[in-house]
Amino acid sequence: MDAFDFNAPLVFSVTSLNNYLRELLETDEVLQDLWVRGEISNFSQPRSGHLYFTLKDSEAQIRCVMWKNAAMRLRFSPADGMQVEAHGAMSIYPAQGQVQLYVDALRPAGEGALYQEFLRLKARLEAEGLFDPARKRPLPRLPRHIGVVTSATGAALQDILQTLSRRLPILKVSVAPSPVQGAEAPAGIMAALHRLNQLPDLDLIILARGGGSIEDLWAFNDENVARAIYDSRVPIISGVGHETDFTIADFVADLRAPTPTAAAELATPVTAQELSMSLRAASEALDARLEGLLNTARQQLALAQAELRRASPRAVVQNALQRLDEMQSRLDRLILNQLEIRGLRLANSQSRLDALSPQAVLQRGYAIITDQNSGSLISRKAQTRPLQGIFLRVQDGIIPAQVTATPTGAENDASNA
Repeated sequence: MDAFDFNAPLVFSVTSLNNYLRELLETDEVLQDLWVRGEISNFSQPRSGHLYFTLKDSEAQIRCVMWKNAAMRLRFSPADGMQVEAHGAMSIYPAQGQVQLYVDALRPAGEGALYQEFLRLKARLEAEGLFDPARKRPLPRLPRHIGVVTSATGAALQDILQTLSRRLPILKVSVAPSPVQGAEAPAGIMAALHRLNQLPDLDLIILARGGGSIEDLWAFNDENVARAIYDSRVPIISGVGHETDFTIADFVADLRAPTPTAAAELATPVTAQELSMSLRAASEALDARLEGLLNTARQQLALAQAELRRASPRAVVQNALQRLDEMQSRLDRLILNQLEIRGLRLANSQSRLDALSPQAVLQRGYAIITDQNSGSLISRKAQTRPLQGIFLRVQDGIIPAQVTATPTGAENDASNA
């Protein structure tokens, strides 16, 4: 009986190694939900509608696949040399042992660049203490005079005025209109904050605008605007965008409201300050609890999705689709190659046929002789007689002629015949 060698290395088959790598990739939470930025190269879209391309930067590259159903949702046409940001999940294509990014969303680079700029400014201002909760001032329990900075023509102003009037009709409101979008917006917002801070009886400022994209809200990510909010004499409530929108102004302000209407409601509390603090603490606890529940749910969902992917034939189908595209490309190349070979053969046969053609012989100075009456071919002297009418076929036509006498040696040829 042979002894088992416990020190022998574990030997994988190629298939088992690929399956092991795929399981590692598909159970990694980060690798199943990630964005990758790079330049498109080697882009191709076969007749199947799937997209195949490489994302590269100055030092590395990664192969990418985007299936037809995801590609149909694109709002632009990808091309080589285009800077993009791709979202998807990492897996492996077993047929070639190739790690690939399976892309489900693709966008031109730019939106992500703005977000990175937002994060860099946020980190720098936070390090300087502009977001320090300790310096945030409590809001007045019963304000008498509130200033509002927003667009004079936007719906946010009407929402704020209606809410303030409904909740506290005796409230005095001063509006300092300003552009809230575009190149002029930062300077306009700072000027409006400065004007309101000159009012001696002002208790509170609401800084607001409606929702929009990160570009639309970019004025509220301006560093100078952030410092103007920080230097304000009175507390400021920011109500910029929708509930999911966050700007630098939200972090610097004394209080962030999810919407302009909510900012007006927070500016006019109808309960005591202690209740407001309790509500805020409860809200923070609820956020933490919800975040914990969401994190747990995300983990459970990721595990369930990984289990489903392992049990699903989708990966087999997707790999088969990619192999089908490769085989179609090989077939197209084979057909073109065969057509070229057959074309060369045809040209060679045509040349040989031309060389054997009687017309080619005539072009070299020879003639074909036939009898004028019977049209039979005359190839020997014995076939002629005196005064016989004949036709001489040369390169460019027929010459009628007549045998004037029996050619010398004709009798001998006849006897031999």
